[in-house]
Amino acid sequence: MGSNRLSNNIRRLRFEHDQMTQQQLADKASVTRQTIIAIEAGKYAPSLPLAFKIAQTFGLSIEAVFQYENEQS
Repeated sequence: MGSNRLSNNIRRLRFEHDQMTQQQLADKASVTRQTIIAIEAGKYAPSLPLAFKIAQTFGLSIEAVFQYENEQS
């Protein structure tokens, strides 16, 4: 059985964008701060529309923000 893993660069990107807070990113993406915390920690995979909103906030493609790994065992 393989497992899937979604990682992201959100924390680094926030700091590279004038040290944007989790709340500021949440406001721009129209979600709660808790949602951003969970996504950053890898505990929650965002919906595709939310992933686009987050990427657009940073002026990047989804692939520049999120990385999908399919691990085969």
